Amino acid sequence: MAEERGRRPGSPPTRTSILEAAVAAFTAQGYGQTTIRAVARAAGVDPALVMHFFGSKEGLFRAAIEHSMPVRLMAEALDGDPEHIGERLVTRYLSLWEHPAHGPRLTAILQAAAATPAAADLVTNLTRVDLLGPLAERLPGDHAETRALLAASQLVGMAMFRYVLKVDPLASLPVGRVAALVAPNVQRYLTGTLSLDELTVSGR
Repeated sequence: MAEERGRRPGSPPTRTSILEAAVAAFTAQGYGQTTIRAVARAAGVDPALVMHFFGSKEGLFRAAIEHSMPVRLMAEALDGDPEHIGERLVTRYLSLWEHPAHGPRLTAILQAAAATPAAADLVTNLTRVDLLGPLAERLPGDHAETRALLAASQLVGMAMFRYVLKVDPLASLPVGRVAALVAPNVQRYLTGTLSLDELTVSGR
């Protein structure tokens, strides 16, 4: 029996096509305005196939983040001596935001996390597992998890004001200048002397 017109078989290439359509939709329209039906239409498949692969819109968003978020490229900056890890992280982070393909996707992810609790939970969990955990493992001394979280808050805040809200003068500063200003503070969070012993949060 012939397949219905416009429907593709549930093969790995089809899953990839759905993910690419989802990434494009989340990037262009945001999390709230993206629908399973619209993603299916863009990928040329039945909405039931999208649900079969991903289970829900949240599942699709999670997979789209994992498919599009340059976690591996960011994680590569973790390798090397701890004394210069702040500079490596900030330089790589800014290069990804400035990239013509990665930048818009990161913007969509950050906007979704800020606007939608479900999206925020997905982004938080992915970041903790794939970035903050490995970063904390590479840090010497105590409170490594707290240090990694403080550094991440610096990076996310900088990206929000520079790339999403576009607040000047931060938005207009040259990339190299931003890196020079932010990297020392990230380095201090990661390896410097901090008064963390009195904190009640769990640290390493």
